[in-house]
Amino acid sequence: MNWINNVVRPKIQRVFKKRDTPDNLWVKCSNCGEMVFHRDLITAYNVCPSCDFHMKLGTKERFGQLFDNGEYEEIAIPEVPADPLKFRDQKRYPERLKDARAKTGRNDAVTVAHGALDGIETVISVQDFAFMGGSLGMAAGEAIVVGAREALERKAPYIVVAAAGGARMQEGILSLMQMPRTTVAVQMLREARLPYIVVLTDPTTGGVTASYAMLGDVQIAEPGALIGFAGPRVIEQTIREKLPQGFQRAEYLLEHGMVDMVVHRHELKATLARTIRLLTHRPGSALKQETLPATRPNPPAPVA
Repeated sequence: MNWINNVVRPKIQRVFKKRDTPDNLWVKCSNCGEMVFHRDLITAYNVCPSCDFHMKLGTKERFGQLFDNGEYEEIAIPEVPADPLKFRDQKRYPERLKDARAKTGRNDAVTVAHGALDGIETVISVQDFAFMGGSLGMAAGEAIVVGAREALERKAPYIVVAAAGGARMQEGILSLMQMPRTTVAVQMLREARLPYIVVLTDPTTGGVTASYAMLGDVQIAEPGALIGFAGPRVIEQTIREKLPQGFQRAEYLLEHGMVDMVVHRHELKATLARTIRLLTHRPGSALKQETLPATRPNPPAPVA
């Protein structure tokens, strides 16, 4: 009996042992439900190959796409008070910050870096929706301002990739104060005649839309991105009317003059390079748009 338990059974178990498979090999598209192999999704910058839906893209991946050869240097952001209002709801605010930092590997929602974009020294700030919904707090506001100052010092264009659910309620009025602060920073760039370009991604709402996200010299939106102040459901409940199809989506805003262009993520870097060269009167770009399928489906209406 011991021989069966100690020798035979372990050998049989080893033969039929279930191999552990990583949980993240396949990603389900939230728009069409298609299962996409994770490596294919990474190669496509998180754009679904079946329906062309633009999924959220992390900070590191965004920098890697925009900077030449994925090479850049992050800019340190001064520390701000961690919990100025001693805020607590279901959790203490410092605990929420700790969880968000562990999840994203970022200190706060906005990261600033500088490097070459098509050979042009450029400062880029990326807002990560995975960090507490990309909410605008003191640290995020400080990062936007630091990015503007860095662009002024380097006499470089400044690009902000915005994604946010609005202001950070845990910081109250101190969060709302970042709206005029960032607006003043944008004005400093304008007075210095330096390009300020905003890339609006899904979603960009609330106080972010009411400040630096809508002040760009050129406003670029990704396909299907939700852009507005209050959400569609809140507006419908307030005015008690049905909103038009696609209301507050990038394509609707383009038709109504709120954004300058809607650009596919695969074409974003080349578009930014051309725009910067036009605004700074530099020679033509050496970049080419990335090769895309010959017949690409029209961007679908994302799930509300």
